[in-house]
Amino acid sequence: MRMLLIHSDYLEYEVKDKALKNPEPISEDQKKGRLDEVLAIFISVEKVDESKPDEVVEKAVAEIKDVAGQVKAERIFVYPFAHLSSELAKPDIALKVLQKVEEKLKEEGFEVKRAPFGYYKAFKLSCKGHPLAELSRTIVPEEAVSTEERNIALEKEEELKSYWYILTPEGELIEVDKFDFTGHENLKKFVNYEIHKNRIADKEPPHVRIMLEQELVDYEPGSDGGNLRYYPKGRLIKGLLEQYVTEKVVDYGAMEVETPIMYDFEHPALEKYLNRFPARQYVVKSGDKKFFLRFAACFGQFLIKKDAIISYRNLPLRMYELTRYSFRREKSGELSGLRRLRAFTMPDMHTVARDLKQAMDEFKKQYKLSMEVLKGVGLTPEDYEVAIRFTRDFWEANKDFIVELARIIGKPVLIEMWDQRFFYFILKFEFNFVDNLDKAAALSTVQIDVENAERFGITYYDENGQEQYPLILHCSPSGAIERVMYAILEKQAKLQAKGKKPMFPLWLSPIQVRVIPVSEDVLDYALYVAGKLEGAKIRADVDDTSDRLNKKIRKAEKEWVPYIIVVGKNEKEQNTVTVRRRSDGKQVEMQLEDLIKEIRRQTEGFPYKGRPLPLLLSRRPKFRG
Repeated sequence: MRMLLIHSDYLEYEVKDKALKNPEPISEDQKKGRLDEVLAIFISVEKVDESKPDEVVEKAVAEIKDVAGQVKAERIFVYPFAHLSSELAKPDIALKVLQKVEEKLKEEGFEVKRAPFGYYKAFKLSCKGHPLAELSRTIVPEEAVSTEERNIALEKEEELKSYWYILTPEGELIEVDKFDFTGHENLKKFVNYEIHKNRIADKEPPHVRIMLEQELVDYEPGSDGGNLRYYPKGRLIKGLLEQYVTEKVVDYGAMEVETPIMYDFEHPALEKYLNRFPARQYVVKSGDKKFFLRFAACFGQFLIKKDAIISYRNLPLRMYELTRYSFRREKSGELSGLRRLRAFTMPDMHTVARDLKQAMDEFKKQYKLSMEVLKGVGLTPEDYEVAIRFTRDFWEANKDFIVELARIIGKPVLIEMWDQRFFYFILKFEFNFVDNLDKAAALSTVQIDVENAERFGITYYDENGQEQYPLILHCSPSGAIERVMYAILEKQAKLQAKGKKPMFPLWLSPIQVRVIPVSEDVLDYALYVAGKLEGAKIRADVDDTSDRLNKKIRKAEKEWVPYIIVVGKNEKEQNTVTVRRRSDGKQVEMQLEDLIKEIRRQTEGFPYKGRPLPLLLSRRPKFRG
């Protein structure tokens, strides 16, 4: 529904002729009408409204009430006005919608008049002319932005036929139904997921149990679904991942920026981009304008690049933002722990490249960067599957390049090929994690974008001083931070199912060393040991509770603490520590300095944050009952 709202001194009309073959039946009195001191609402009921007319009515009445309150109007004139849209609803549905709007407004206590539907009418209007006197609104049903603004995009997308292949590192391109998946069972699961695209989570994935048991992350009943709360240990892990990915990208050569989280629906470049890039938006109202919450960092970075003066000497130009947060209003049935959220943290780098050669060179470098980033969080190519997507003509022109990507990863990859390009990119890869429920989730990705430089007016000056449109690479070297946490936890759930001890990468472990005194007599030595560890930037705590020793050890094991130190009189007298390693299950007596060297050697090159909880376990709250 489209509405034009005009606060008026008066509005009057007179019916002149039929506009429809079967217009609304009216009496003689209804052929003319007038209201003074009125909020005039010119309405076009649209095709998209036919799916949920009652919902559209409720939303329209709420918007009208809001504006009427702002301009202090007590009279409403509902005026059918087909000229606000080219996609009109069927006349019978449109009339019912207008009648319900009239009825609901009357129930709200307004004095309401409605002009008859299906006629040509002459009208006179006197607009008051203050800042809120002329407003417009667009009303759409739930999932509406996606239905109305992207319906053309979706129709064309559905028309696209995907051709699925497996590409081997040796360069063989094999149709998926002819490929022997023996030894590549995880790839087979990924292929089935991609082709059938069943994203609804009908069971709770194991990582949800782990994130709750470990008091990392929890659902937030006070917010919208898919917006989570992070307890101290979870916040530490998330913060370390954010810092790690950011440092890797900055070291790669990207400039870090920060951009707004909301953008104007009516900004011309953004409006076109929204139509081209299907997404489920959150809508925010500010005054009489509507904004959408970003679902990536593209918008802000593109607008910065548009205003920048870029020389060919600056290329490739890399820009990066860690978006805390990006928003997509995913369907409730698709929300699943940390795997699919409505608010998520996305490391997002965009690279301006002068031509396809430079773009492909960057693409390969960022492909390798993504592998390196995932390796640092404990995810190797054995843990994820690769999808590469492009058009047939791109394959024909760049076979060797695509085969090289499969060779770098060292195993067969899934290929999705189209006869023609519809999306803004000509080449894309993703590293996809397949979880314990055989659902896949994209982690790292890079795309070569051939449309948005021109759409946003991004140019660079070539050697001759001429402005040229560049190509743009979209890169998230890890994928959403929450999804990285999901993949880490799901991998550990797989190990648990095989009877192995789960654990975080040491640099990510919330507590790296638990110090357990056998009695109060050696608590001072336990505190001394913990202090020395923390001075060496190792997260340590002390179990000073009254529990028995075996229970304290079991508690540390349940928390996946990688190093457990038990100290008694013997250790205190000899100034040593007895260490139990989670990684190999061995228990050894050693000098504290040797333990510090062992841990620092394993965590070298990774970011560090201090202990997220009080030093003494007796001082800690329990976050979940």
